[in-house]
Amino acid sequence: KDTLSYLEDLRGKDYGITGVPSGLSVDDMTAGWQKGDLVIIAARPSMGKTAFVLTAARNAAMHPDENLRTPIALFSLEMSNQSLVQRLLTMEARVRADEARKGTLKDDDFRKLIDAASRLFSAEIYIDDTPGISLMELRTKCRRLKSEKNIGLIVIDYLQLMQSSAKDIGSREQEIASISRGLKGLAKELDVPVIALSQLSRAVEQRGGDKRPQLSDLRESGSIEQDADIVMFLYRPEYYGITTTAEGQSTAGIAEIIIGKQRNGPVGSKMMYFVKDYARFENLTSADKEDPFLTDGGGSGNNGGPSGGNDGPPPMPHSPAPDEDAPF
Repeated sequence: KDTLSYLEDLRGKDYGITGVPSGLSVDDMTAGWQKGDLVIIAARPSMGKTAFVLTAARNAAMHPDENLRTPIALFSLEMSNQSLVQRLLTMEARVRADEARKGTLKDDDFRKLIDAASRLFSAEIYIDDTPGISLMELRTKCRRLKSEKNIGLIVIDYLQLMQSSAKDIGSREQEIASISRGLKGLAKELDVPVIALSQLSRAVEQRGGDKRPQLSDLRESGSIEQDADIVMFLYRPEYYGITTTAEGQSTAGIAEIIIGKQRNGPVGSKMMYFVKDYARFENLTSADKEDPFLTDGGGSGNNGGPSGGNDGPPPMPHSPAPDEDAPF
């Protein structure tokens, strides 16, 4: 009876999005990040894992439909709070991150940063940059954020930098297995999706061909694949010096998002743009489909509709009123 009621409720969802929207075309395949799911996003270093998850977090926290906006807990074990906020600002403002870091932004670009800050001010993205956080400490903080802020999505960047709370852990593989089981348990306990970024092994570098990642490339533990509801890979051909496709098309700025495992949905891939200067992901534009994110005034909607296809990037939202309890 409860399941039928749940399925009846899903029928009323707009655009086929039943979970937390990413605002990216992967929503076509996932219907959004689903409650209770452990999502692993894996890639080699500098492939764009953090940029991808920050883009998705921004889109969820600042969705045009207020009913779909989602408070997010972001645990950064690699980058500081300030570095992450700087990444969010330059991504939102569409200014070069390297120029911001060197202090060489022109006046116009700096004004864009100020405008971006005003938009991000009310976004409920709660950042914790505790290095080497343990599973127990993570669980405690997430429980509190769920109680106090009603977070709807947890992001960990990245899994291999966490520490297990279990004693007498033998190998590193066993420790990673303990962490992945714990993250899946946390997702179920709090009834929210948990996204954990993960490194891939060097084996992918030693293969010939296009070097698209596979499930066997997950680093240090097969239990990651077992525990995850979704395993997603990022692949950019130009990362490996591949400048054209087999058909002769340029690979500049092209990223492939590969779903290698999805417990309750299809596997496959989506092509996107990776805008390296701004460290953000954007959907490929589509001339035959209007993207709800592009409607002026921020009407409801999401660009992950059931009809599929490639959609345009989310626009910059209108500046919100200042919020005294802003997470930044």
